Amino acid sequence: MEKGKLICTCMDVYESEITKSIKDNKLLTAEEVGDVTGAGTVCGECIEDIEELLRKSK
Repeated sequence: MEKGKLICTCMDVYESEITKSIKDNKLLTAEEVGDVTGAGTVCGECIEDIEELLRKSK
């Protein structure tokens, strides 16, 4: 499976994992994405990217 872009370098979380988690778990916020994937929970640099993926998933 294609992983896509590395979104969260701290936790090594790729776009495909975040997108799948959003869809499978009906996630609505970056905080929820962090709870499920760990993305955005260390330095926060990727929060904007996570929020963009959330917007695209609607």
